[in-house]
Amino acid sequence: MIGGRILHGGDYNPEQWLECPEILEEDIRLMKEAGVNCVTLGVFSWAVLEPEEGKYEFGWLEDIVDRLGKEGVQVILATPSGAMPHWLTQKYPEVMQVQADGKRNLPGKRHNFCYTSPVMRQKIHALDRELSRVFGRKENVILWHISNEFGGNFGDSTCHCEQCQEAFRQWLKKRYGTLEALNHAYWGRFWSHVYSDWSQIHSPAPNGEYTVTALKLDWQRFSTEQISDFCAEEIRAVREFSDLPATTNFMDFFKGLDYHRLGKELDIISWDSYPYWHEKKDEVPAAVRAAACHNMMRSMKKQPFLLMESVPSSVNWRPFNPVKRPGMHMLSSMQAIAHGSDSVQYFQWRKGRGSYEKFHGAVLDHKNGSNTRTFRQVAEVGERLAGLTEKLNGTVNQPKSAIIFDWENWWAVEDTTGPRLDLDYVSCVLSHYQAFWEAGIEADLVGMDADLDGYRIVAAPLNYMYKNGYAEKVRKFVENGGIYVTTYFSGMVDETDLCFIGHHPLEDVLGIVQEEIDAPSPEFTNSFCYDGNEYPAGGMREMIHAVDGTEVLSVYEEDYVKGMPVVTAAAYGKGKAYYIAAEPEQRFLSAFYADRFREADLVNPLGVELPYGVTVTARNGEDGKQIVFVMNFRNEPVRVDGIGTWTDVENGTIYTDSLEMGSFGCVLLRRQIR
Repeated sequence: MIGGRILHGGDYNPEQWLECPEILEEDIRLMKEAGVNCVTLGVFSWAVLEPEEGKYEFGWLEDIVDRLGKEGVQVILATPSGAMPHWLTQKYPEVMQVQADGKRNLPGKRHNFCYTSPVMRQKIHALDRELSRVFGRKENVILWHISNEFGGNFGDSTCHCEQCQEAFRQWLKKRYGTLEALNHAYWGRFWSHVYSDWSQIHSPAPNGEYTVTALKLDWQRFSTEQISDFCAEEIRAVREFSDLPATTNFMDFFKGLDYHRLGKELDIISWDSYPYWHEKKDEVPAAVRAAACHNMMRSMKKQPFLLMESVPSSVNWRPFNPVKRPGMHMLSSMQAIAHGSDSVQYFQWRKGRGSYEKFHGAVLDHKNGSNTRTFRQVAEVGERLAGLTEKLNGTVNQPKSAIIFDWENWWAVEDTTGPRLDLDYVSCVLSHYQAFWEAGIEADLVGMDADLDGYRIVAAPLNYMYKNGYAEKVRKFVENGGIYVTTYFSGMVDETDLCFIGHHPLEDVLGIVQEEIDAPSPEFTNSFCYDGNEYPAGGMREMIHAVDGTEVLSVYEEDYVKGMPVVTAAAYGKGKAYYIAAEPEQRFLSAFYADRFREADLVNPLGVELPYGVTVTARNGEDGKQIVFVMNFRNEPVRVDGIGTWTDVENGTIYTDSLEMGSFGCVLLRRQIR
């Protein structure tokens, strides 16, 4: 655990209150009352830290860091590149982004800067270096927070200026070597889109080239590389006088930036979690998405991550912004801890008085100080986390199953012009993940570059693109005894979006031959049976053929495809590969994966079937200890039967055979040894 404890606190913006010393004093007092032991400083402070070019004013920040240190509050110190001061954009307008249509942005917003710009890099490097010199060895400064939500902006987060165009061309030269190789990868003879000079290449634009899918893929890859390099340069700057670890805050399933790539630059993964609790009365979809994101962040380094931002009440940017109902703040906070977080932190500590986020939830409202329901709920979380630090220290989740979630595949599959134009990769992955969640079987979310050793089950839904080497990796996994599950519209193209010809790269492993892909309108229904139950075949249906030795578990029940395989199983080496040829509903996935879990001898830590809305996770330590989290995402009491004998980690209560939980409850258990 960084700093030796579970961190509890969040974004603190005292620069907004420098003229109000009484508020700053109140903040310190109430932080102690709320159990806050860590705050993040400086995220958007550039204009106050450097009010004029080259003129640094750090005194106010140093006073606050030192005062927090005296009160036992640790500091995560941010670099302020997320928002530029107006003196910078006025003097150096070239630092602002150029949109895809060639129009340069006006000043304002966040992340409105060119990641390639030498001026931007020089200015932020100088400021970061000075921050490192002054604060890098402060005893209570424990972590560098690099910028804020890289790529996050109100619209396109990439820059299309001439400097970026030239950098893109150089990146392509390094990737492909020759124009001949690039033209082949881009299938340039289609529509006569053959490049005869590198200077002819331009980023995808609505008023230019937007039909070459490989070009769009490479632009997204390049943009990720530029942002990752910018982040790495900031890290090098803060390391000049400091050896502290570095992080930056990721965002949910954020399509604009490949987090697997950016994560390589970081020591610790952190992210900002804002589930849509209470959008509907059924909280399971929100819980599933949040859990999947937690697992994805943890999976990047197979170590604890940090929940850098969450909201203790409500956000301000959705059409509907409900406050958290009683119990949900505690449960959502504990959910992060259950999936491997070593922190619960908020945006933000105190609401601002004006501008865009003045009504975004915070620990302290504009009125009433500590006399609010939100503050009391935060204090309860702080007290609970303080009691768990020693119990959870050195533990992390260690799943035996994984689901492939890959950014490059996401970009590619949703940019296809057929057979459907509304493919939703994230929703597809989450529907498979929900089957794991409902069964209480944890799954890492990993990219195609990940090592598959140690997993018993790997699921790869809608795995349209196969990166170089991926097919061989899967072949080895199954051959060595793994269970592999994939679906329709998988293994269609290589990493430059060129269709495979001749046969599927894993045809020998899957034991099927793909023929046609049907994407009918809802009026043309079909169904298939699995284990005696009938399920609808959704809007994507492949016609496949099973090769000799492949077991057909389900067939289409209607229409001209009646009798053709839908679900197949093929033995390969010591393992088995399953193929789902039609888009299934959740009910089928839950039944199908329940059989795969039994086949792989995977059971949840309680060893029982869980009621709807209840799930379990476990954090394991090297000493063999295991802490099991049982979470109820229903706004009503539930009872879990047949669990055996367990001890409540926090209060010592012994549960025998059954566990009764309240609405939005979370209980931590360890097995009772007789």
